[in-house]
Amino acid sequence: MGAPRTIVLANQKGGVGKTTTAINLAASLAHLENKVLLVDVDPQANATRGSGRDITHGCYRALIGEASAADGIVKTTGGYSLLPAHPDMSGLQIELSQQERRDYRLADALTSLGDRYDFVLIDSPPTLSTLSLNGLVAATEVLLPVQCEYYALEGTTALLDSVRRVRANMNPGLKLLGLLRTMTDKRNNLSNEVSAEIEQHFSRHLLDTQIPRNVRLAEAPSHGLPALYYDRRCLGAQSYLVLALEIMNRKPADV
Repeated sequence: MGAPRTIVLANQKGGVGKTTTAINLAASLAHLENKVLLVDVDPQANATRGSGRDITHGCYRALIGEASAADGIVKTTGGYSLLPAHPDMSGLQIELSQQERRDYRLADALTSLGDRYDFVLIDSPPTLSTLSLNGLVAATEVLLPVQCEYYALEGTTALLDSVRRVRANMNPGLKLLGLLRTMTDKRNNLSNEVSAEIEQHFSRHLLDTQIPRNVRLAEAPSHGLPALYYDRRCLGAQSYLVLALEIMNRKPADV
């Protein structure tokens, strides 16, 4: 097994389905017989809770150099491994401010894992901070979940600019996996209009799969399960399986 595909899920706006995608994509890739690690670097720890695990200092300790990433990894019922987050990570911006390689801490921690995973997914905070920069620097690919709502185009353009700056100054190997339309609703005119605009402006980078609004998908995190293990027949779970297959066969592109 070669080096893992390390994919950071990023968006500077909250509520776009980033963590939902991280959890359900991890479970779907694992279901398709890949070895998957989900790294939660968001102090809100939603990916940790949504995976049915308690918040711990696993990722925090790896970032400050107190322990290895391997020491903090736990198993989940979704078939993937998890490096959990903790709210104490919100103070890392200050703690690491005078430290060397502060934006490379996650990259260094994940390098120590070698080739034991096929995919490493990084759920980053919805802000451009030290933690989100660590995710972008550690990744080989960026996946951008985009909700089909007003201001989506403006936010996506700004985010792509941020990715370009990181690539130019910190991580020259970073590529764009694609834009993923989330929470789509074909009965909603605005959703359809925004989806069409995204397709018009970003067609080269747009993933074919779309993730629909789905009640069972929204319910699953409160049970600590990916949708695939909560209700595998629901439209949300099936959409993420299709997404996993698309990603397994898709090559990232230059931003």
